[in-house]
Amino acid sequence: MHTCRVWRALAALLLVVSLAGCATTKDLKAQTAAFDWSQVDKKVLVVEPDIVLSELTAGGMSEPHADWTQAARTSLAGHFDAYMHQKGVQAVDINDLNDPHEIQLLKLHGAVGAAILIHAFGPLKLPTKGTALDWTLGPGATALRDHYGADYAMFVYVRDSYASAGRQALIASSWVMCGLTGICIGVQGGSTVAFVSLVDLRTGNIVWFNVYGSGVGDLRVEKNVGPFVDSLMKDFPL
Repeated sequence: MHTCRVWRALAALLLVVSLAGCATTKDLKAQTAAFDWSQVDKKVLVVEPDIVLSELTAGGMSEPHADWTQAARTSLAGHFDAYMHQKGVQAVDINDLNDPHEIQLLKLHGAVGAAILIHAFGPLKLPTKGTALDWTLGPGATALRDHYGADYAMFVYVRDSYASAGRQALIASSWVMCGLTGICIGVQGGSTVAFVSLVDLRTGNIVWFNVYGSGVGDLRVEKNVGPFVDSLMKDFPL
């Protein structure tokens, strides 16, 4: 159920991206809240990104690639640390997640983020929430503050895909058919979809959320990771 919900939300985001143009990124407006620090040295826990890089087959199946994923995860962690340093914030990293509770919180963030995409940014508004950023990971998130001594944690969710040679050939043939017959069938290529949350570890509440989508880009290439992080972190409130 959780996986289906996430993919429905990402499909809705991809529609927004496609409407914006194949070579365009779409940053949806961030929602913010007031910040309060219990310590002079501002600490933000940067949780290992929940990221999967995959290849789209000719039939449209998404096949994850562990080597691409690990390389991108490592690169992203470095760029997020550099970004926090520029903001004057001390980044405390959680890498190589193995604690069951921390892994569960990462999965929960994916589910809650998908709900935000659907109900806050998408057409299915919840009348009880209105436009407020009223979402939480629950009191279980406070364990992270007790363990790492940070007031806030940043969770990142990324799914990046690339068309295989067979998929590219199918896309090209669909264009030819469209030109010759006027029958145009859209065949989706690769895409990048992501969202980021800042969580108050004293309450578990999400106090900032931003979403990113692009029909172009390649996180397998190191030079693309920095611009991606800058776009994803647009309007970061700290």
